[in-house]
Amino acid sequence: MPNREPQRSDAQANRTRILEVARDMLTEDGDASLNSIAKKAGVGAGTLYRHFPNREALVLAVYRHEVQRLVDWATELLAEDPPLVAMRKWFERLAGYIRIKRGLGDALTAANHDAITNETYGPVIKTIAMFLHAGEQDHTIRPGLNPDDVLLMMGAVWRTPAGQEGENQASRLLDLILEAFRA
Repeated sequence: MPNREPQRSDAQANRTRILEVARDMLTEDGDASLNSIAKKAGVGAGTLYRHFPNREALVLAVYRHEVQRLVDWATELLAEDPPLVAMRKWFERLAGYIRIKRGLGDALTAANHDAITNETYGPVIKTIAMFLHAGEQDHTIRPGLNPDDVLLMMGAVWRTPAGQEGENQASRLLDLILEAFRA
């Protein structure tokens, strides 16, 4: 991996703004052009291409950025809420990220789709393990749950159809799954 000098604060701000705008625009329309993303982010096309040389690089960066934000959020959630409540909030957001990934998946080659899935799997599993451990410690989550099994079960939550009916179904499924975790 090449050594990179730290980015200037304005360059980092541009990168972050591009990622946020790209996330929103590509989630709404997977065919949104890079030029339209740059324009809405308030940067020139050259700035976007300096950070992300092609569409696939941008899509991968959006997904990495969102997963990192999700992983980082877990500690904050556990400081504010009991483990089961924190885990519910976290899985609701993870389901949203999976929908983003699904929406962006068409922009990725099969190899990069697999690579980003493999790259983000470990941090997600570690975070689930952290929730489970916290729940075991306060005796609200039954001991011995496997984080891989939990993630597989949660897959049902983001496989619900789009729209309000699908969101209602996802909420019911999440309730059922989390109830099964209760000590």
